[in-house]
Amino acid sequence: MFISTAFAQTAAPAAQGPESSLMGMLPLVLMFVVLYFVMIRPQMKRQKEHKAMIEALAKGDDVVTSGGLLGKVAKLDENFVNLEVASGVEIKVQRSAVVQVLPKGSVK
Repeated sequence: MFISTAFAQTAAPAAQGPESSLMGMLPLVLMFVVLYFVMIRPQMKRQKEHKAMIEALAKGDDVVTSGGLLGKVAKLDENFVNLEVASGVEIKVQRSAVVQVLPKGSVK
């Protein structure tokens, strides 16, 4: 009695066709392109540079490990590097733990 009857409104017809589906995907494609150039591409470049640095290690190079140790390369294996951190003190670390090669004479 006090409440009037509610009637549902009909929705406007949605745009049909390939243009609307492409326009709907455009923001997603643009976001992926930006993500690629801002995050993925620089990371791949850094990985390539690190791999080249690891392969170019030679005996006598001064290096820094990911743990912050400074040392001189005493011996090289396929997967490991022996670092001389003090006179007569050598430690074995993985090649991938080397993060930077320092100029000669940096470590004394």
